[in-house]
Formats: sequence, structure tokens, C-alpha cells
Amino acid sequence: MLNENIKRARKAKGLSQEELAVKLNVVRQTVSKWENGLSVPDSDLLIFLAEELDTSVNALLGETIQEQEPDDLKTISEKLEIINLQLAKRAMARTKVIRWGLLSLCALIVIVYVVLAAMKSSYLGWDYSNPELAVAGTILHGFEFIFARLAPIVLLVCVVGVMLTWRKR
Repeated sequence: MLNENIKRARKAKGLSQEELAVKLNVVRQTVSKWENGLSVPDSDLLIFLAEELDTSVNALLGETIQEQEPDDLKTISEKLEIINLQLAKRAMARTKVIRWGLLSLCALIVIVYVVLAAMKSSYLGWDYSNPELAVAGTILHGFEFIFARLAPIVLLVCVVGVMLTWRKR
């Protein structure tokens, strides 16, 4: 069956055994063996053979492919729609988690600085000759530097995002 299908497809394409062999990087005798049923191509070569002959592997193997009914297409499209809705819900949930996480981070940073201010322990007045305090003070100062510039923007974006998320409900 395979041998006849290869021969029929090759001739329909107007190729000689030699031309087909060159395209597949095999010798002409290999193509002859396939067409005489003495051997079969391996799976990778079968895929390339189908591509060169502009047919499917199923057609070369002699398998009949049932055409999909319109109802099958409708069922598939409904399943795809459900999957797309699930993906959209996941993306929305992920966005909410990120927004609330950023809002929580901003709130935590504000709380840390309020606690530092309430304890009247300004890290700028620390004795930086102590290496541990110098490292901690430098980290806090760098953190404050970044926070003071980015936090208002992040806070604004998060608040607007949360408000938009609530409206969509």
C-alpha cells in the first residue's frame, strides 16, 4: 500500500526516482526499493517524503482521514472560547495580585519609615564608624532614595489599576 502510494504521488508530481532521491538526499535505489515494497522509509524521512510530494503522511500510509463535520468545528470553537476565557481570568487574577502586592509593599515601606520616625532614630545621625551601622545606614539611605522617587508613581498606578479592576466587576 505504502509503495503504491509513493509511486502514485511521485508520478503525479512529475518527478523521476532520481529527482525525488536528490531532494531527499538518498540514492535512487532507495526510492526504487520503497516503490517495490522491499523497504520502507524511516519516520523522519517519511515526513520529508510527504512534504516533497505535497501530500500528508496519512495519505502515503493509505489511511483515510474523515472530514470534520461542521458540528465538530463548532464544538472546537466553543472549547477554544472557554479556554480563552479561562486564560483571561488568570491574567486578570495575576494583575490583581501584582497590584495588591505593590500596594502592600508601598504600605510596608511607609510603615517602616513611620516607625523609624516615631522612634526618633534617624539613620542619618548614626555613627558610621561602626561598619555594621554604616552598611545598614547606606542600605536604608539607598532604599529611601529609590522609594522617594518611585513610590509615588507605583502607588498611583496601583490605585488606578485597583479602581479599574473594581469597576469591571
